[in-house]
Amino acid sequence: MLPGQKASMTIGMILPVLALVCLTMTTSQALAGGNSSARSVAMANAFTALASGIDAARYNPANLGLADYQRTGIELVGVGASITNNAFTLKDYNKYTGAVLTNSDKDYILSRIPDEGLKLSVDAEATVLSAARGNLAFTVTGVGVADVNLSKDIFELVFNGNTFADTINVTGSYSEAVSYVAVGFSYGRPVYNAGTRQLAVGATFKYLRGIAMEEVTELEGMAATYAAGFQGEGRLVARTATGGSGYAVDLGAALKFNDSYTAGIHFKNLLSHLGWSKGTEEHGYIFEFDTMTVDNMEDDYVVSDDYTKEIGNFSTRLPAVMTIGFANTSGKLLWTVDWEQGFSSAPGASTKPRLAAGVEWSPIKAFPLRAGYTIGGGRNSALSLGSGIHLSPFYFDYAVVSGSSFSGSSSKGLNVAISTGLLF
Repeated sequence: MLPGQKASMTIGMILPVLALVCLTMTTSQALAGGNSSARSVAMANAFTALASGIDAARYNPANLGLADYQRTGIELVGVGASITNNAFTLKDYNKYTGAVLTNSDKDYILSRIPDEGLKLSVDAEATVLSAARGNLAFTVTGVGVADVNLSKDIFELVFNGNTFADTINVTGSYSEAVSYVAVGFSYGRPVYNAGTRQLAVGATFKYLRGIAMEEVTELEGMAATYAAGFQGEGRLVARTATGGSGYAVDLGAALKFNDSYTAGIHFKNLLSHLGWSKGTEEHGYIFEFDTMTVDNMEDDYVVSDDYTKEIGNFSTRLPAVMTIGFANTSGKLLWTVDWEQGFSSAPGASTKPRLAAGVEWSPIKAFPLRAGYTIGGGRNSALSLGSGIHLSPFYFDYAVVSGSSFSGSSSKGLNVAISTGLLF
């Protein structure tokens, strides 16, 4: 191969890299996720100072200690799902899926992928037969979350091949996923009253039943082109489990200034432990090739090995997240603002702060209209919309999340939620 000459893509060169990619994505894409309160999703999940009844158990259990926030009701079903990426909109997907790509198309697609890589996030949540009465709430919630990040170099290789003296790295890619069921008991109580002003504290104690988890603990790989031929090596190690148990604790405080304004702070998963004891395994894949050329690439030149072995029990934690909120809680037009800060980067959490704002307008009480906008938190900026039907005691709420505008084509994923139940 002459210096400066572009290498054509070969099976021997591409398969090891794609194997790493496929192994990284397999378990993560099996999970899904989102928030199950459609009212909250429609208001960009800015709900810390506004959530009442069953929603208070999710967003701030201290609200259960405020008299005006206590509700008696049963949520029959709540389901939410979100699948997003950080690069491509629905418009891009429709334009390029199945199309023959020109060089300008490839350049555009590569320009959309951030330097840190293509990130895929999946987040699902479902609740069933949760209930609240007075300052108590009981919730049953199934959760599945996953984060996958693919190095931009992988896409450079797929589209353009490998050029002379260039190196393709998959280092920087990662994958992590977990699914579990949480049975929660929430309690809030007032600690100070002065006229319409109230201060309350609360907690949610959750028993966790782990369903499955996957985490890539080691991932590195490269492929380079030299005058003598191709060289490359890679290593992937992941641990998985199919059962476990543990606990998590949420804490919160809420201050009602008067009949119109409330502030709150919520620490989700401040304490947590999830011990994995069933189906605990380690999976590995290793490949290597040295000075591979067109002449020898068909002679089993790539040396590879994969293994699966049982490992001992291990434990993980759910990501801790702090949210501070402020809301106007009276009148036909309600509004709310949240600031969220994760203490670690993990599926469903980010150390980058998130700001969200939402409104609910009820010109007709039975048909509320909702909207919200969120930015930051390592996620896409997004506009949310929703409504519902409230015919006492029955309610049905729904929500959709688009991209940064009203146009659905600007969306970088899919996010929907519905919830229904009875309020007495």
